[in-house]
Amino acid sequence: MAAASKRKPRGPLTRERVLKAAVSLVDKGGANALTMRALGQKLGVEAMSLYNHVAGKEDILDGIVDLAVGEIDLPAPREHWKKAMRRRAISAREMFRRHPWAIGLMESRRNPGPASMRYYDAVIGSLREGGFSIAMAAHAFSLLDSYIYGFALQEAKLPFEGEADLAELAQDILRQMPARQFPHFTEMITGHALKPGYSYAAEFEFGLDLILDALERKRDKN
Repeated sequence: MAAASKRKPRGPLTRERVLKAAVSLVDKGGANALTMRALGQKLGVEAMSLYNHVAGKEDILDGIVDLAVGEIDLPAPREHWKKAMRRRAISAREMFRRHPWAIGLMESRRNPGPASMRYYDAVIGSLREGGFSIAMAAHAFSLLDSYIYGFALQEAKLPFEGEADLAELAQDILRQMPARQFPHFTEMITGHALKPGYSYAAEFEFGLDLILDALERKRDKN
């Protein structure tokens, strides 16, 4: 018996504890790090005992996605739709930064949990109360989520973190490329990305506001 499996679990084993431990595993190692054996070792139990609380890996994936979705801010009652969509979009991006693995899993699960259903229903309800037809609400939901997921995926793949890393990367690129051959790219780096206080996160909110303004105009025309 492995040493890890000899440890007594801290408190009674529950589905919630199993799922939270699974989130911790995938936060560190990605979805491929999640195995029943690894999860059992993390909890200090035999892998087979996990089946008293979860049906298997697919059930765990459904569960951890639901936990992640539960971290996203929901529209508040009677909150203006535009404010609600902006707040929930920023909250979703922050969740994806904490849990990058959720980007690929969130929309792929066939069994959405209660937190996911509350999330979807609240977003649709906010748009409908904001004057969107059901078709326009569907268009808006799809457009906003495509933008959120796309930005989160791109951000997760960027080779820098924070202003200092970006500045170092930009300087490396500038040293390697002739400015005369790529004048527009050089201008973008020196005149924008290397400006004091520049944050790539600000690009998200700029694009988000453009989308929300466009949706508002489209709603008003309809």
